[in-house]
Amino acid sequence: MFFSQLSRRAVPAPPASLAGKKLWLPPMSDAPARALAAVFRSLGIDAECTPPSDARTRELGARCTNGDECYPTKVTLGDYLKVLERPGTDPSKTVFLMATGQGPCRFGQYAPYMKSVFASLGYPDITLMSPSFENGYSDFVENSTVFVRSAWRAIVASDILRKLLLKARPYEAIPGSADAVHEECVRDLCRVLEWNYRSYGAQMESLHECLLRAREMFRVLPRRNGYVRPLIGIVGEIFCRLNTFSNDELVRRLEEAGAEVWMNDVSEWIWYTNSEEFRLFRLQGSGYSKAALASRIRAHFQKKDEHDLLAPLHEEFRGYEEPDSIQEVLDYAAPYLPAAGTSGEMVLNIGKSVYFARKGLDGIIDISPFTCMNGIVCEAIYPRVSRDNAGIPIRNFYFDGTQSDLERDIGIYLELARSYQQRKPWPRMHSSAA
Repeated sequence: MFFSQLSRRAVPAPPASLAGKKLWLPPMSDAPARALAAVFRSLGIDAECTPPSDARTRELGARCTNGDECYPTKVTLGDYLKVLERPGTDPSKTVFLMATGQGPCRFGQYAPYMKSVFASLGYPDITLMSPSFENGYSDFVENSTVFVRSAWRAIVASDILRKLLLKARPYEAIPGSADAVHEECVRDLCRVLEWNYRSYGAQMESLHECLLRAREMFRVLPRRNGYVRPLIGIVGEIFCRLNTFSNDELVRRLEEAGAEVWMNDVSEWIWYTNSEEFRLFRLQGSGYSKAALASRIRAHFQKKDEHDLLAPLHEEFRGYEEPDSIQEVLDYAAPYLPAAGTSGEMVLNIGKSVYFARKGLDGIIDISPFTCMNGIVCEAIYPRVSRDNAGIPIRNFYFDGTQSDLERDIGIYLELARSYQQRKPWPRMHSSAA
């Protein structure tokens, strides 16, 4: 009823490259992926997330990889091959989203590798949509301005919903109630984002109301009050960190063992890609070019949208504030990995670890795929980061689908976090248990 009262533009025709085709998104993180699919649908594109990963995902992914690829490649490829197995799937009308980029990480090779695998399996007509890291992922579709702004709002809003979930779930009085509320809020967000609004202002108004509904639902959740759980910051490779199948539900296991978790947002990576884009403009001597100006205008409106979406949640996130800008994270990383000489998630992981320590967290965990270069480099630097920050415990957890003894490792780590909790020099500003 609410949506029927809004003026609506005609749903645009999908871009020529996607007309009559089905776009599948990998569920790197459930809520953001579903929200992005809703944005695509608002533009007339038939979009959906791949079904949940399972044992068949690993089986299919393992058949087409040899172990040199990182685990996210196996999971994403396995999920896409599951789609192709479905009865009635027409490969010529199937599009898979697989972002790309340059740099030292194997991530930049995912798209061409998958294309070659599909061709070798008899699917040469498969289309891969590959937006690039280098231009801030602004080349998704022909109507990129509308998409990029709506997609950014979808990412920020879904990050907010995850924060609300992670603050509430460790203290829920009724098991499963926080997950149920989060699911309802994600569905509400997707309904809002599917609508084709008459203006950006109308969309923001609807998103505000959606987040206010979410805030109230989480506020009335029955809670168990008690001791302040150790608060653990989660950094690491973005897919493995956010995809619960890939990390064997590590966050939930930490909560079951008595911890609370603060996880790096998806939006942080977008801010980093913007920063790298600006740095490349400067290196190329094109800092005042038309393209650079367009990128700065885009970043300006992204900052404004982020501020507007967070405005109703200030009280909820007191003590859980993110850095004022990505530059703050890069500055924290600079003594260990200067951004001008290093590229990728390792810079963010190191900088955010220092930020988490100064914010009064009780420990830091890096979630990465087995053999991940970012994880390996960070692991070599974390002892120094720990020493420079009062000995905060930092641990790497690597995943490749063959984990064992996670509960034991989590238990040992949380004992270290509880010990540090009693002696840390930086107090927490606020507790979820309060």
